[in-house]
Amino acid sequence: MGQLPVERVTPSRPFLHAGVDYAGPFLLKNWKGKNSRTYKSYIALFVCQATSAIHLELVTDYSTEAFIAAFKRFTARRGIYATLKSELRH
Repeated sequence: MGQLPVERVTPSRPFLHAGVDYAGPFLLKNWKGKNSRTYKSYIALFVCQATSAIHLELVTDYSTEAFIAAFKRFTARRGIYATLKSELRH
């Protein structure tokens, strides 16, 4: 078996070393009165590299603004990270 990255084997607080990926699209239905509207949404998946814990954020689209909003919600709840990887290779 190959060597594991240092951030995966060093004890640290959750989400100090994290990865991010997208899942979806998922169809959501919004009811307002008698009319319903279906739209696509995505999930931003943040994974702790040390514990494999996950944090999910709902994202409205693939835009930069939507990702930054999800990222701000993530850091507000989990704290500032040391490393954030966008490719989750294990």
